[in-house]
Amino acid sequence: MRWLTLPLLAVVALAGAPAIVHAADKDIVATAVGAGSFTTLTKLLTDAGLVETLQGKGPFTVFAPTDEAFAKVPKEALAALAKDPAKLKAVLLYHVVAGQILAADVMKLGPKADVATVNGAKLSVTIKEGAVFVDAAKVTKTDIMTTNGVIHVIDAVVMPK
Repeated sequence: MRWLTLPLLAVVALAGAPAIVHAADKDIVATAVGAGSFTTLTKLLTDAGLVETLQGKGPFTVFAPTDEAFAKVPKEALAALAKDPAKLKAVLLYHVVAGQILAADVMKLGPKADVATVNGAKLSVTIKEGAVFVDAAKVTKTDIMTTNGVIHVIDAVVMPK
């Protein structure tokens, strides 16, 4: 499955996404905390017991929703998700792919592909009008390098089907 996922994110770079950001001296969690725009994500990772996992060796590719993305989720739905540890973990792991997938690796795929996530479900990645989407979330920044993988920023929370 890796052969399918690796080329996928290069399209992001070609589709006009922002340039590479380097935070390679920190792991995924420390990078997210340091960015200041992932407070909801990092709190939920803590609640789900996934911080240690994402501080592990990896490598991982994380499609990280910003605080603005989480603000689009109805408060009742987010509160219910936070109270259900199994569902919370499944949703968060739907944003994680095993292995490091950089934007430059994506060029060989066509305009649509599926990517296997750590929770076992598949994300649909498509290119529409020059933008790259992971399910319905738009990729807004790519290749934030960390010591144990890479973060790609998305503008919405994606939910497993």
